[in-house]
Amino acid sequence: MNRFVEYQIKLFCWISGIILICTIGILLAFLLHKGFSSLNLPLIFGETRPLDGLFLKTRVVDGLFPAIVGTLLLILTSIIWAIPTGVAAGIYLAEYCNEKWKPGFNLLLDILAGIPSILIGLFGFAVSVFLHKHLSEHIYPCFLISSLALACLVLPYIIRTTEQSLVNLPFFIKTTGLALGASRLQNILLILIPYNLSRIISGIILAIGRCAEDAAVIMLTGAVAMAGIPDSLLSRYEALPFYIFYISSDYNSQEELMKGFGACIILLLICVFLFALSHILKRRAAKRFAIHI
Repeated sequence: MNRFVEYQIKLFCWISGIILICTIGILLAFLLHKGFSSLNLPLIFGETRPLDGLFLKTRVVDGLFPAIVGTLLLILTSIIWAIPTGVAAGIYLAEYCNEKWKPGFNLLLDILAGIPSILIGLFGFAVSVFLHKHLSEHIYPCFLISSLALACLVLPYIIRTTEQSLVNLPFFIKTTGLALGASRLQNILLILIPYNLSRIISGIILAIGRCAEDAAVIMLTGAVAMAGIPDSLLSRYEALPFYIFYISSDYNSQEELMKGFGACIILLLICVFLFALSHILKRRAAKRFAIHI
């Protein structure tokens, strides 16, 4: 009977895996079928010469180049805001937090992870209105507020990954540095964090994917059409998720809709590139500190 149950569980797992792979394959095939024909230089640079647009000699008005650059800058800036705060919070929860307070912090962290992105976007919009009214009339929804809002959105991934990687460390790893005379802070910074670097990067990879795909936050906090490449943190900007949203909801012809599918493929390629880069860094960190992954 136990063998029969085990066989059924394995069969169910195999079927579930096959369904998942087939679903992803169908979605990718549909996307490529619809958008591959529109992938060309005019889609990215419009009527601007590619080299002029690439080196910012001429502004690209009718292409996706500003949205691509805006997306990459937004992801990079959001991760820069989120990593120090997320890693520090994870270290605090794992190493310094009082056990009586930890359930409360974990509850708050779970609530933050479960907040819909549209609410974070609305909060960012409210912050921009408050700053415009009370601090400076030159502050509007902008790149800075979008990046900070996205950083808040991805903080739970980095915090939880950092915390769990430190909590689940073998006891001898935690205590070796202390036994050799290192202080608690030195033990964390010089031994525990380097040893867990590949696992922390896993949380950063999840954060990158969350930043790249979210449209609800940026559409309320600064992303607009035809804004061009942002020249400061207080500028408005273009981003691929917002372009996909508005082109799919308000297209005037089938050609415009096909451009939306082309933008989806470009966004997917950006995500694949960033994931691959993060994975390479993760493997190098694991190899350097002799962690087998």
